[in-house]
Amino acid sequence: MSQRSEFWSAVREALRGSRQDYTEGPIARAILLLAVPMVLEMFMESLFAVADVFFVSRLGADAVAAVGLTESLLAIVYTVAMGLSIGVAATVARRIGEHDYERAATTAVQGIAVGLTAALLFGLGGFVFAPRLLQAMGASPAVVTIGTSYTRIMLSGNAAIMLLFLINAIFRGAGDAAIAMRVLWFANAINIVLGPCLIFGLGPFPEMGVAGAATATTFGRTMGVVVQLYALARKSERVRILARHLRLIPSVMWQLVRLSATGMFQVLVGTASWIALVRVLSTFGSDALAGYTISIRVILFTLLPAWGLSNAAATMVGQALGAKKPDRAEAAVWMAGRFNLVFLGSVGVLYFAFAPWIIGAFSNNPAVHEYGVEAIRIIALGFPMYAWGMVLTQSFNGAGDTWTPTLINIGCFWCWEIPLALILATHFHLGPRGVFIAIAVAFSTLAIVSGLLFRRGTWKTRHV
Repeated sequence: MSQRSEFWSAVREALRGSRQDYTEGPIARAILLLAVPMVLEMFMESLFAVADVFFVSRLGADAVAAVGLTESLLAIVYTVAMGLSIGVAATVARRIGEHDYERAATTAVQGIAVGLTAALLFGLGGFVFAPRLLQAMGASPAVVTIGTSYTRIMLSGNAAIMLLFLINAIFRGAGDAAIAMRVLWFANAINIVLGPCLIFGLGPFPEMGVAGAATATTFGRTMGVVVQLYALARKSERVRILARHLRLIPSVMWQLVRLSATGMFQVLVGTASWIALVRVLSTFGSDALAGYTISIRVILFTLLPAWGLSNAAATMVGQALGAKKPDRAEAAVWMAGRFNLVFLGSVGVLYFAFAPWIIGAFSNNPAVHEYGVEAIRIIALGFPMYAWGMVLTQSFNGAGDTWTPTLINIGCFWCWEIPLALILATHFHLGPRGVFIAIAVAFSTLAIVSGLLFRRGTWKTRHV
């Protein structure tokens, strides 16, 4: 069989759902079987962001700004969801590598319980304080007026986000990546069809404006969670939750919280830097903020699939360490890094070349268009280095070494990116361009520091 035939055979197997033992066999094939559904899963997740801003951009710059500010507020929810997912995925992957499926199911239940508790607290606070939160983010009175309903719906419905991330992390850690992919296909189909109906009042649906986007997104994600729970109970090949697993075990919950707390702080460092950058950009007006919001949504469209490949590397690391094969784990990381470099580097070239047409699909406002084109071109310059950085940091997490990427994020984002953005934007009078340059520089710095620390190999001795 030719290499091309083997490649497409592996792709088809990955889409169907592979039952392969990822601690054995060719590394390239194992990465491909994991990465294809994980990349498509993250591609579907990015569609939530792009679809919303595509339709909402028809409502004007204030509506887009409201979406951008709300996404910054949701960064805290994403932080907890992704941080908890890091701990749960690493633990599940290690148990699967040890072939201890009973403890893998127990870990899944305890992780879901912790996630639901956090979601309840965020939901209550978001519903009550939505307008004040927008004001604190620097929103103008017009943005607060048009965006309060959107913010309230998105924050109060955050449980759907939390569980969607968390349960898909369980599937990824177990190697059931195809299930996670199909869940997001289903959720996105609902969002994309329902979104314009509720925003513009098509057919029998009410015209809800920007609130319609929030309603469609939350409903689509909720339906995705329903499918996830069904899969955990009926369909999952490796982590199947039965009645005997439905009990709280405080010791396991505490172990997950301790492991995930560092992961949460790690993600918080990164997401807080995005919030700080949005706060800097908000001082330059709604046009700059809207242009940045559109460009970031487009960029996430490709960064999230790249994270999918990084998640495949993390799963390989966790399962290989569980099987006592650290050399296989390291080889998988370097190979995944090369794959990601080719993918993200190619996308960066396309973004730089076609930025005017890409941003033009979202806005015909000349000022918004100018800011968006500049943002996407400058940030894309950092893609080749960031391709390596994201694989390396996720691999630390897959090994259960959550402190190393946390410290890297603190140095690269809080101590370097944010001060650099402020200095370039204000002291050197570059305005929004200074913020865009700081992002690209931080991407490159992250890759260099991560590579140096990864070569030390201390992550191979972590116990989960």
